[in-house]
This record gives sequence, structure tokens and C-alpha cells, in this order.
Amino acid sequence: MTMGRMKPGGVVLKLGAAAAVLAIALGLAACGGGNSIEGGGSTEASQVELENKASGTLVISNWPLYIDKKTVPNFEKKTGITVDYHEDINSNEEFFNKLQPQLAQGESGERSIFVLADYMVAKMIKLGYLQKLDKEALPEVEANLSESLRHPPFDKEREYSVPWQSGMTGVIVNKELAPEIHSICDLFNPKYKGKVDFLNEVREAVPLVMKCEGVDTEKATEADWMKAIEKIKSAANEGQIRRFTGNDYAADLTNGNVVAVMGWSGDAVQLQADNPNLEWRMPTEGCMLWSEDMIIPVGAPNPTAAEAFMNYVYEPEVQANIAEYVNYVTPVEGVQEVLKKREPELAENDLIFPSASFTKKCSPTPTLEGKEEQNVIRAFDEVLNG
Repeated sequence: MTMGRMKPGGVVLKLGAAAAVLAIALGLAACGGGNSIEGGGSTEASQVELENKASGTLVISNWPLYIDKKTVPNFEKKTGITVDYHEDINSNEEFFNKLQPQLAQGESGERSIFVLADYMVAKMIKLGYLQKLDKEALPEVEANLSESLRHPPFDKEREYSVPWQSGMTGVIVNKELAPEIHSICDLFNPKYKGKVDFLNEVREAVPLVMKCEGVDTEKATEADWMKAIEKIKSAANEGQIRRFTGNDYAADLTNGNVVAVMGWSGDAVQLQADNPNLEWRMPTEGCMLWSEDMIIPVGAPNPTAAEAFMNYVYEPEVQANIAEYVNYVTPVEGVQEVLKKREPELAENDLIFPSASFTKKCSPTPTLEGKEEQNVIRAFDEVLNG
């Protein structure tokens, strides 16, 4: 995912040409894999079996502060379903590795919905860890899903996934303590030794460093990846990087442990409630683009309620509540029109409806496959565990 995601992995841009830019980004980002984990679930995907009426308890795993305060209680009131909502995803890899043993046995950890990045969803589809959706229970999704997100390469007919939010990875800066940080390369300035956090997501941290070094991430070679990883490794060994984080970089920013982090576009809006000096900045060399999806894992105890929730959050008025709170890029058509009436400034917010010019230097999450993927993952894991 990509606080509001707070995450991170296309994006729906302003309707028109900008949407096409992010559609391409989404498609390319989706082709990559995560840390290679062999075997597990059945190759025969199970199909969601729905009951006549949604009821009971729905257990959701999502990223911290990735939903407004109204949506869950309003959904409970409307449907009678009790939602057990967990903000227990800190990074894609951490969450997957924690649940993978259960998923391999056809169990979901009692959860009915996960929200994870495209590349992780792609891996879980291949492993047989996800159930196919019943589209008849998702009329709002069918009607309102942005055209640019309907046919990603990893799930061409959206049989397994429904987009949750999209966004951008750049830098979050305490503008009072580090006003001159505008590039990812500025995070290597010795002036800020021990005062910066890097993401533990290899497909975001390493490409961002490559971009600030002038590498075209869409054409990057394994040697380019390794050079950037070596730069990160040296900075970590020298104490330049305080630590590698997922969503938990928020605590370091709010308590003053760091002055800047690699961070996700919607997070600064949430963090500003505690410290108005914090802001997300588009790196001078451009950002990374990502998208995250709702999925129903094998063994999910209440898929009927899961699909009811997916359908509910695709009502434009409901999605507008989420967009107002998280300030990530919405996948739902009609939200901009709602916000034009409700919050005109948000309807023009580049973090929710980024224009093509705003993201012109940004890149999709690069593809990693085969031996190159294994080598890059191994090298980055050595940095994280060093």
C-alpha cells in the first residue's frame, strides 16, 4: 500500500490523459513479484460462495489510518454487520510472511479482507491464496471503478481484486528542521546523519535512489539495482539511516527522532494533525507510483460480508468520505464531482486527483522477475538484516 496507507504499490489521475499515464504505471507495477516464496496454495482458485444476505462479523486487515471515521460505523448501521477492523499491516512483506504458513494451509488467519500492493496480490494469485470474486455482489464496483484500473496485467478481469487506493512515494519532511530536503539524494546529506528513515519496501526504496542518481528505473539493469543497494548499505553502515521502516515511520516523525523519511503521499496530511511542520514533497527527480487492492483470502470466514463492504465503499459519496480523510488517489469515478460540491479545494488536490504534469517525472514500480529478482531481494534483505 501503499498512514492513510499511511501506505506502500498506478493511480487514477484527473479524468482523461492523466488517467492513461497512471493506467500504464499500474500495469507495469503489477508485473513485479515480491520476495520469492515457493509453493503453498492450490493452483485451482476457489470461488467466493455467497449467502443470501450479508450478516455476522467481518474481519478486515488494513494499513494504519487508511480509512475515515464514518465509513465503518455507517456500514455497520446500514447492514447490521459487525466489523472487526485491524490496522495491522506495516509492510507488504512483513504481513505476507506472517500469514503465509496459514494461507498455505487454506486458512486466512480469521480475516476476510486484506489490503495489499499490486505486486503482492499478483504473487498471491499465483500461489492460489485468493478467492475469485462474485461480481454479481459488486454492482457499485462494476459501475464506478475507474476505467484506467479495470484491466491490470496481473488480474486482467479483476477476478480477485478491487482497488482500495493509489498513491505516490516521495519524501516527508519536517520543513522547520530540514527545509532544503527536496530530493531523495538529500537524505544522504551528512548533516542529517541518523535523522532519516528509509522504507523497507525494496521496490520503492531502491528505485527512488536510482532515480536521484539519474537512472531510468524502467530500463534499470541488475547492476543499477545493485549499485543503488550498495549506496543504501554504505549509508546504513555509517549511521546515516536511522532505520528501515514501513508505516511505523510515523512515530519517528511525530516524536522528533527523524527530520525526513521516504514516505507515502497521503501520510503527511494525517501527520500534520500532530505537527503542522510535516509535509509530503514531490522529489525533484520524481516519485514512485503504486496501487493497493482489497482481496479475499482462501479460508475467509465471511466472504458475503467482505463483498458487501467492497461494494459499499465504491459508492461515490462513501468514497468521498475516505478521500477527504486519507488524501490518497481514489479509484472510484464520481468522487471528484462529489468533492466539487462538498470540498472544492480537495477536488483540485494533486494528491487525490494528480494531473499528468504533477506526476510527469514519476515512475511505476519496476518489474522484478526470475534470477534478477532473487539477487536484488537477497542483496536488499542483507542490508535490512545487517
